[in-house]
Amino acid sequence: MGVLIDTNVLVYSLDADEVIKRHRARDVLRRLEMHRVGEVCSQVLGEHHSVVRRRFAHAYGPSDAVRATERWARAFPVHDTSLKVVLEALRATIRYRMPYYDAQIWAVARVNHIPLVLSEDFADGAFIEGVRFANPFADGFDLDALLEV
Repeated sequence: MGVLIDTNVLVYSLDADEVIKRHRARDVLRRLEMHRVGEVCSQVLGEHHSVVRRRFAHAYGPSDAVRATERWARAFPVHDTSLKVVLEALRATIRYRMPYYDAQIWAVARVNHIPLVLSEDFADGAFIEGVRFANPFADGFDLDALLEV
């Protein structure tokens, strides 16, 4: 089972101001890496770098920000944003009224047959065309139960 990781999970793993979310994100990412089920997409890596440079500039210089993003690119398989993903995302903006970049995350999961997306940006428990969404920061989040399904 694959699990697509959204940008916010990666970002919270570095956020000193959000201690509870930082601990949760680090635990989830460690377990996904250990079980070899985590996956990311090029969009997430680009967003991660942008957020690290903007929000954590005091702690991460330009080279540090690159290394932080490269770490995730080495830790997890990376899916590119193909034309098929873009067209599927465009369809989702109309059919499900998703903002484009959220639709692109969903489309990467759908096109690559990844059944689960971890993100706080989607309705927890939503299921759209074979892709389920779970908020790893929600009360009651249980990664083990999700991985058993």
